[in-house]
Amino acid sequence: MTPRSSRPHLIVALDVDTLAEVEALLGRIGPEVLWFKVGKQLFTRHGPAAVRLLKDHGRKVFLDLKFHDIPNTVAQAVRSAAAIGADLTNVHAGGGPAMLRAAAAAARESGVLLTAVTVLTSMDRAELAAVGLDVEPAGQVLRLACLARDCGVPGVVCSPLEIGIIREACGPDFVLVVPGIRPAGAGQDDQKRIMTPAQAAAAGASFVVVGRPITAAADPAAAARAVLAELA
Repeated sequence: MTPRSSRPHLIVALDVDTLAEVEALLGRIGPEVLWFKVGKQLFTRHGPAAVRLLKDHGRKVFLDLKFHDIPNTVAQAVRSAAAIGADLTNVHAGGGPAMLRAAAAAARESGVLLTAVTVLTSMDRAELAAVGLDVEPAGQVLRLACLARDCGVPGVVCSPLEIGIIREACGPDFVLVVPGIRPAGAGQDDQKRIMTPAQAAAAGASFVVVGRPITAAADPAAAARAVLAELA
């Protein structure tokens, strides 16, 4: 898979509790969506079985566990993510250069696409200040994106509002995985820095992550098709 394509890939976030719910959503969403995200909620309950279920259905998996630990531990976690079938996984860029370099080396060896989380889309300046960072979110995002790039990580997770500055700094092939995507008319939920699918596509996202606006829709297949149409 090349990092950039004519339109971003849609990743549907499976923030559910059971494998039965995953099966049901796969059936209701249909075959048009290739990528799905397995995060902490589902993975903590079911572990690698959640990834295997999606792979058995021919789907690609973003294993969103945001590894953040000492370098060797994170490198081994990245290798484990690849071993259970993840196509894309991530680490926290805040883990520092040594951790990022170790994770990047492990990803290259094992063949999984790696990204680094910059600033969570639930965080604004007040949230950053509460943890001792007296900076605007965009500045911190750009700092961490450039650090990840310099450490060999091929992309980052960022909010839609930082796509442009990262594209300018890190180039057209840098992978940008973008949550905080809300179709027009959808609720904001707990995201604070959001954008529509069409806006994210125009800005240069590589992947967009959409959860509740699709999975909680009365017709998830129609909701997914609407997002795909916006991305096109």
